[in-house]
Amino acid sequence: MTNQEILKIAMTQSAIDLSAEPSDFEKSENVVVISHESDGARRYLKLPFSCQLVSYGSGVVASVSPEFREVTENYINKYPVEHLFETPNLHVLNEALVEKGQKICFMAEYFLPDVDVLNQRTVEDAGPYKIKLLTQADFADLYLPEWSNALCKDRAQLDVLGVGAYDNGRLVGLAGCSADCDSMWQIGIDVLPEYRRQGIAAGLTSRLAIEVLNRGKVPFYCAAWSNVKSVRNAIKSGFRPAWVEMTAKPIEYVDGMNKK
Repeated sequence: MTNQEILKIAMTQSAIDLSAEPSDFEKSENVVVISHESDGARRYLKLPFSCQLVSYGSGVVASVSPEFREVTENYINKYPVEHLFETPNLHVLNEALVEKGQKICFMAEYFLPDVDVLNQRTVEDAGPYKIKLLTQADFADLYLPEWSNALCKDRAQLDVLGVGAYDNGRLVGLAGCSADCDSMWQIGIDVLPEYRRQGIAAGLTSRLAIEVLNRGKVPFYCAAWSNVKSVRNAIKSGFRPAWVEMTAKPIEYVDGMNKK
């Protein structure tokens, strides 16, 4: 699978998620579409969106419910695309959303593998620890706080593949991936605190990405912009920035998350 094929698959999936066309993400002008439910969308998404902004670096594709179309169009046509996903401009959108019972909730950057870089990585990059390929049957006893990025208990049925690093039989690092949609599997990574800064995270992430590609799926990686450690791991592992997303949710949903 080439880098261009990987990017095309990702854009096709984003189009399914947003009720858009894959070509919309390559346009220099912004595109607004009405959000609908879709059987092929990423399985954790709650559709339809009220306001979802996505950019692969050209224009913005906004997937909205009809009542949010006007405020979204006004916002995305007011500022350059590179400033639409940052403050202070985001306050303008958030204030308009609040009047309609919503707030900006999730913001993240997504990464796709650069196969030319990824194929240069080796198993030895994970350090002196034993590496083991894990399947869903191996995860039953691993839904613990220390592995909460690699595995998700609430969506355990989607956790399909993993790679663990072991020190004398003790699991010290775990990369896991969830089958979020038919074509793309998302990778998450955890390493025990006392084993960090040894290259384990990057080694496991790379190894799992290769395993995913070998199964004909596209691995992808998500990180908050402020999570510098996670972004560094993505880059070191052979991933490169591909697209960004912003999601609005009901005010009570956002406020509830802040009370946890």
